[in-house]
Amino acid sequence: MNSSVTLEWKAVCKVDEILPGTGVGVRLPEGQAALFRTRDGQLHALDNMDPFSRANVISRGLLGSLGGTRVVASPLYKQHFCLETGKCLEDETVSLTVYPVRQRGELVEVAVG
Repeated sequence: MNSSVTLEWKAVCKVDEILPGTGVGVRLPEGQAALFRTRDGQLHALDNMDPFSRANVISRGLLGSLGGTRVVASPLYKQHFCLETGKCLEDETVSLTVYPVRQRGELVEVAVG
């Protein structure tokens, strides 16, 4: 029996629809993701719902770096979430879901399965 999980990839937008250094909100089969393109072209996908305000606003957050960790700052209460792990730097008991993301040609895909 194969114990590996099969990921289902969903095309969510074209890569040029995300300006470098910004994010966009995308719909998933269940919920939303905040999709970011860093200035050096890396893609990251996190849950779009801010766990502190319960609003879908993470995609509107500011990208930056704290102590060498790449983060997005929530636009509402300013908590910082690691782009790699989803962990909140101010409250380690809180984290965002991180979704696998990839670029295939001009499309950006997020794993939803």
